[in-house]
Formats: sequence, C-alpha cells, structure tokens
Amino acid sequence: MDTVVDARGLACPLPAVKARRALPGVPPGAALVVLATDPEAPIDVAAVAADAGWSFAAERNGAGWRLTLRRPSGLGSAPPV
Repeated sequence: MDTVVDARGLACPLPAVKARRALPGVPPGAALVVLATDPEAPIDVAAVAADAGWSFAAERNGAGWRLTLRRPSGLGSAPPV
C-alpha cells in the first residue's frame, strides 16, 4: 500500500521535508506519494528521491503535482539516516 503525504498549500522546502521524514515508513517495493501545489516541489522532492536511491515520477494533477517516490524492493534500499 502506498504512503501518501499531503503537502498541498505548503511552500518549499516543506514538501521535501515532509517527504524525507516519511521515507523510513515506506516498505520495500512500495511508493511514497507526495501531493503538492508548490511549483518547486517536483525539483526538491526529486532530489530527496535521488539522495535515497529511489525512483521518481512527477505527474501534473490539476493545479498541483502528484510526486511518486518508489522504494527499491532489493537489499540496500534503506533511506539515508
């Protein structure tokens, strides 16, 4: 089951901060979905995904963004501490 972080209405860097805090709770192979309206959120959240070694996809969703970070299912996929 995907974990959803609702960061709509929050200015950067808060969507990225909320995403980073949610990473440890996402099981291997699952996704973290960040809903955001800040235009810079895709850039910042993509950096969070890259730092953690997770895949990233951004999808425009009306007036905001649906940002999906997927945790690898293999070993060594724990987020950095």
